[in-house]
Amino acid sequence: MKQEIEKQLQYIEKVKEINKGNKLKYNILTMGCQLNENDSEKLCGMLDKMGYEAIDNLNEADLALFNTCCVRENAEDKLFGKLGELKRIKNTRNIVIAIGGCMMQEEHITEKIKQSYPYVDIIFGTHTLQNFPKDLYETLTKREKIKDIIDIDGEVYEGLPIKRDSQIKASVTIMNGCNNFCSYCIVPYVRGRERSRNPKDIIAEVKGLAKEGYKEITLLGQNVNSYLRSEKTGVRKVNIEEYGEVDSFAKLLREINKINGIERIRFVSPHPKDFTEDVIEAIRDCNKVCKLIHLPLQSGSTQVLKAMNRKYTKDQYLELVDKMKKQIPNLTLSTDIIVGFPGETEEDFEDTLDVVKRVGFEQVYMFIYSRRVGTPGDKMENQIPEDIKHKRFDRLKALVESQIQQNNEKYVGTVQEVLVEGLSKNNKNMLTGRTDSNKVVIFEGSKDLINKMIKIKIDSECMWYLKGIIEN
Repeated sequence: MKQEIEKQLQYIEKVKEINKGNKLKYNILTMGCQLNENDSEKLCGMLDKMGYEAIDNLNEADLALFNTCCVRENAEDKLFGKLGELKRIKNTRNIVIAIGGCMMQEEHITEKIKQSYPYVDIIFGTHTLQNFPKDLYETLTKREKIKDIIDIDGEVYEGLPIKRDSQIKASVTIMNGCNNFCSYCIVPYVRGRERSRNPKDIIAEVKGLAKEGYKEITLLGQNVNSYLRSEKTGVRKVNIEEYGEVDSFAKLLREINKINGIERIRFVSPHPKDFTEDVIEAIRDCNKVCKLIHLPLQSGSTQVLKAMNRKYTKDQYLELVDKMKKQIPNLTLSTDIIVGFPGETEEDFEDTLDVVKRVGFEQVYMFIYSRRVGTPGDKMENQIPEDIKHKRFDRLKALVESQIQQNNEKYVGTVQEVLVEGLSKNNKNMLTGRTDSNKVVIFEGSKDLINKMIKIKIDSECMWYLKGIIEN
């Protein structure tokens, strides 16, 4: 693994030499989840080392890079639309077009690109991201089309350059892949089985971020609370002894909580079926671990959950929420919900609304079910008509928004610790930051407060954000 990274670093230097004296620019489009965003930061880090500069205008780019997602159909439409735009640019000048990410692990997609968009130069998958410098070098020197995809589970590579979007908050991947095979989800097929990073590498990365001044880190994985568990059960054998005292997600949280300089720790996404007692206790005990926990529901119906292969019932989910609320002071919850999964009846949907009413989520990420080729859900006969899906989605949205307003009112008059992130996007005379519960807060203050934790007294709420004044 170390030799492979050294090899890629050599290719970075070779591309840098080719680009010497030229002010080359790249444009990157990232689709999908935070794991994709983290992968894009690595791609940007490599391109930065190779002498490229990031720009927003695709028409001025020398390299167009797409990091794709295959969770929803609209991502495909977006990619193919962009590729259509690029044909004109490709005809007028020699722009390099590279496509990576989850979508490239789907054979029907790569075949469509080959047939309909033959001017694409590089296609690489989720397991070959680290090879991008070599792929780019060969494209530049040999003018060959590169397809660099493997179907088996890839290794977890350490030591790739990374260029982070923020100087305050950073994401740290702790594991790749998923073993759950939810019937609506393509992720296990495109990102492979669970492979956990060595705790020493994770802790070293977080310590490095702390030294650079980062205040908040988010631990990433498809199912973070099964971290290291697959290795123990023999799915992928490793020497557990090398991990020392850290042999679970709960222990990883406790170790990262000790790192000086880091003030907030978040994580996504856990799975309700794997939310063990030791993780609940670690969240309760660790002062830096945020008390907003993302707990994906997907559906409130036991019948639909079974069809989704989620391995918990409505009652088990509500029991877990109750247990967490009893043990963790100031707990708030966010969730994911899919509307219109095959076979969802009106009664099933009412169960989802019931869970939303009873839990009182701080944030709800709502999705209309999208069929994905290669998943069991795509083959189910009882697909829900689009008009019914959209009507149910609108009803869920109305309920969620009414709850957000009620939740916001609870903040008015309280004092909240806010990590100041920068200037407000909509009002450059105001600063913006977030609470432990991830609520956006805007307030007046000087720029020297950026990257600091300060106390803000909330004086009003505006649905999607809170307003306040600095507490003396």
